[in-house]
Amino acid sequence: MAMRLTSTAFGEGEPIPAEHSCEGSDRSPPLQWQGAPEGTQSFALVCDDPDAPGGTFAHWAIYDIPAEVTYLESGHSAPDGPSRYPEGTNDFGRAAWGGPCPPPGHGPHQYHFRVLALGVTSLDSPDGTRVPEVERMARDHVLDEARLVGLYER
Repeated sequence: MAMRLTSTAFGEGEPIPAEHSCEGSDRSPPLQWQGAPEGTQSFALVCDDPDAPGGTFAHWAIYDIPAEVTYLESGHSAPDGPSRYPEGTNDFGRAAWGGPCPPPGHGPHQYHFRVLALGVTSLDSPDGTRVPEVERMARDHVLDEARLVGLYER
């Protein structure tokens, strides 16, 4: 079975609720995944916005998630609270979820969530590692991945 990434807050190509954005509580959405391949030792999750005016904007990276974990609850990551797992520094300058916050009137932006099944237990990434670097490090160990795209506009 191929890996699959879903959310109870939004479906593929559907709007992300405002509560998960800069206009709401700016807390991460609930995410769950299934179908990880044999040999998976950990997961990394990344989210970015390729529609940002200045180029792809990194919103989140969370990694070293143990292989037996298959979901993150709503609000697992937020600007005001630490996660149980390491997080990369996003383009807002913080190591936490940074919700959708496109420029008003810029139209809908796509937010690409990716969960990566990894063949290592840890990325051994130092504190302060930026989201794109976390993803680059994870890609060296990817066994499989699943994607989910949500939309948001202001």
